[in-house]
Parts: sequence; C-alpha cells; structure tokens
Amino acid sequence: MATTTTTKEAKKNPQDLTVEQKLKALYQLQTMLSKIDEIKTLRGELPLEVQDLEDEIAGLNTRIERLKSEIAELKTSIAGKKVEIEAAKSSVAKYKEQQDNVRNNREYDFLSKEIEFQTLEIELCEKRIREFTDQQNDKEKEVGKCSEKLEERTKDLEAKRNELDEIVAETKQEEEKLRDKAKELETKIEPRLLQSFKRIRKNSRNGLGIVYVQRDACGGCFNKIPPQRQLDIRSRKKIIVCEYCGRIMIDPELAGVAPDVKSEAPKDKPTRRRRITSE
Repeated sequence: MATTTTTKEAKKNPQDLTVEQKLKALYQLQTMLSKIDEIKTLRGELPLEVQDLEDEIAGLNTRIERLKSEIAELKTSIAGKKVEIEAAKSSVAKYKEQQDNVRNNREYDFLSKEIEFQTLEIELCEKRIREFTDQQNDKEKEVGKCSEKLEERTKDLEAKRNELDEIVAETKQEEEKLRDKAKELETKIEPRLLQSFKRIRKNSRNGLGIVYVQRDACGGCFNKIPPQRQLDIRSRKKIIVCEYCGRIMIDPELAGVAPDVKSEAPKDKPTRRRRITSE
C-alpha cells in the first residue's frame, strides 16, 4: 500500500508536492545514500591505499628513469674525458718528439710548458673520471634499491587491488541499484531543496542531511529541541532545520520510526503493615 502511495506521489511535479511529501522523499533519498556510504565504509581505506601505492609506484618509476638518464650522462662524460686524455697523451708524445729537434732554449721551454699543461689536463681528466665513476656507482646502487622497492610496492598494489576488486564485486550490484533509485528520487525533489540537502549532507561528518527527532533532540547533533519547534516539525507544514547543525528535521512517524516512549518510573507497591498484638 505504501509503495502505491509513493508511486502516485512520484508522478507529481516536484513543485506541486506538499511539504510532507517533500520531506518523505528526502528521507527516502537519505536512506539510500546512507546505504551507499555503508558500502563505501565496507571498502575501508583500501581505495586510498591503492591510490597511494599507485602514486608511490609512479614516483619510483620517474625516479628510476631520472637516475638512469643521469647515469647515461655520466657515462658520456667519462667517455669524453677518456677521449681528452688520449688527445692530451698524443700531444705530450708529439711535444716530447719536438723537444729533440729544438734550435734554442726558448722553444724547449715552450714545449716543456705545453707538456706540463697537457700532463695536468690528463691528471684533471683522470680525477673527473674517478668522480664521475663514484657518482655512477652511487646512482646505480640507488637504482637497485628503487627497483627492489618498486617490485615490493607492485606486489602490494596487486594484492590490494585484488582485495578491493573482491569487495567491489560483492557490493557493485547493490550499489548500482541504490544509485539508480537515488537518481530517480532526485528527479522527484525540487531542485533548490535538493541542492540545499546535498550541501548540508556534504558539510556533515556522518553524511546525514535530514534526521528525525530522537528523545526531544536533533538526530544529527543531539541538541535539545524546544517543544514549540517540535510541534512545528510534527505539523509538517514547513521545512524545519536544526538551529545548531543546520540539518533538516522530520518527526519519527514520517521517517517510519516508532516514536520514543518515555517510560515512567515504577511506583513502589504499598506494603502491608503487620499488626502487632500483645499476647
């Protein structure tokens, strides 16, 4: 019977719905969205963990590529220095040969200085080669460490993805149905009211945009609601929001929840006084 009533209400233009019908549709939407939130909670931190691992793996790949590029540059530099050494050695050999055929001391001194300069160039190149080789070795070790870490993280990612895929597979069908119903309900709610509801829901920690009154208090922030405001909520003539947390409030009956019954303290049973008689 309730389904038939809801269907009839659904066919109406959102603008033509009564406040009671609007509140009822909103609460139904909240119920579905809360179930979707529960499914997300079931997945826990897995989506974030998968994202973090993907980012870390991407960072490691970038680092390894950069290190390999730097190693290639160092190898090129080492090869260049070796070429410079060979050229300097060739010059030294040439200048020494020329020294044997000098005609005066001036030419001999000039060639000696050139030999000395080329020898220093050779020593400098050899020093640079040692430095570049040390840097290359350090970077190759770093590549090895990064590669090991990359392998570990890739295995972790695969395990987390499999775990997440299993949970998603279990809940996917239910979540899709809920999302379809939620989208359908959204079309039957006044756009401005729906936008306000979504904004309230986004700003609340528990994702509740509409709550019912519980024990004379707001079901969202649990602050006490004045009696007159409770009467306004029960009248269902206008949309009431909590003055503390801003959530939309409805009465428990409209939410399909049994209203709280305040239990009275049990009265003491009268005790019979024993009649004392003197014997």
